[in-house]
Amino acid sequence: MSRFYAAIHGNREETTRQGTKDSGIQGHIRGRKIGCGVFCYVDDKGKDAVRIDLTSGSNGGPKGKHLGTFTEKDLNS
Repeated sequence: MSRFYAAIHGNREETTRQGTKDSGIQGHIRGRKIGCGVFCYVDDKGKDAVRIDLTSGSNGGPKGKHLGTFTEKDLNS
């Protein structure tokens, strides 16, 4: 069974991927000048964590900006 699961849909059918405790899972969704990177992984306390970064998109450009890292406790606060 997968620890992490991702689904994405564009102009074709939806596709999915799975990630494990060791691999985590990540995605980068972007336009030409702005995008978002999402990284799901197991933190050093054994909890699932999600890191979200704002990126400069497909054209490259300035370094991205870290928006936050979150765990399940953030859903309940």
